[in-house]
Amino acid sequence: MPSSGRGNLAGSIAGGVAGGVAGSAAADFLRDSGPRPETRPAERPGIAERPGIAERPGAGDRPFASSRPERIENRGDRQEIRQDRRDQIRDQIDDTPLRDFWSDHPLWGAWAITRPYRWAAWGGVTGWVDYGWTEPVSYNYGENVYYEDGSVYYGDEVVATEEEYAQQAEAIVASAPEVAPDQAEWMPLGVFALTPDGQESGPEPTLFLQLAISKQGIISGTLNNTANDTTQTIEGMVDKNSQRSAWNVEGKSRPIMETGIVNLTKDTAPALVHFADETTQQWLLVRLEDPEGQQE
Repeated sequence: MPSSGRGNLAGSIAGGVAGGVAGSAAADFLRDSGPRPETRPAERPGIAERPGIAERPGAGDRPFASSRPERIENRGDRQEIRQDRRDQIRDQIDDTPLRDFWSDHPLWGAWAITRPYRWAAWGGVTGWVDYGWTEPVSYNYGENVYYEDGSVYYGDEVVATEEEYAQQAEAIVASAPEVAPDQAEWMPLGVFALTPDGQESGPEPTLFLQLAISKQGIISGTLNNTANDTTQTIEGMVDKNSQRSAWNVEGKSRPIMETGIVNLTKDTAPALVHFADETTQQWLLVRLEDPEGQQE
């Protein structure tokens, strides 16, 4: 798994937004991060070949409690809300351009990525990662994948308990092989702004992900907090069978962020964040356009 100096996730997101609800949610995201165990368990829960999600106790006490991944009543409205928030974030970034944080990161040279905003369509990802995928597995959180009564549903079928589903995401992250970053080839998946899902407007984001994938399905990249100018390494994996991709900050066990790998080929990517207190929230990754106009 790619490795560099271990960062402090709590410190990174705690200052992610200067104030207000968004600030407390960002702080909450990092507060829950805990150290990764010294040794990995000999056995982990099996990774389900079908997706799922579930509602966790105590979520009402969190900021963004409304971001729990429950079933959405009006899917068309949610899609419109995501597009509105995408457009707003892109306008906000045009007004306050991102600093070139990735090139300051220690792994930048090893990743050998010169165009971080570049991204691949589904066909590009399947051609890069030799997993034999033909059709993508759909992860439309709140639609075909949702929480209800403590269970995780895919369509109308229960596929896991909420605890099992989060453990599966943890197992996906832990399954990444120990590979030096300069010993692998990397494809950029793009640069994304992070924001709670289900909000058509909000403050300018301060948390950004730059993601890349190796031919072995390893996820790496950076998490940048523009509020306190910190950048940390992301590590994770894509599961071959379920097509779930999951990652966290290097050296931390939680929070874990996950989404279907096909979601990362789109403009907006709904994702789940599993916290240490056994709650899960639904966030949105908004793809940012190349400010230099280099995107092909």
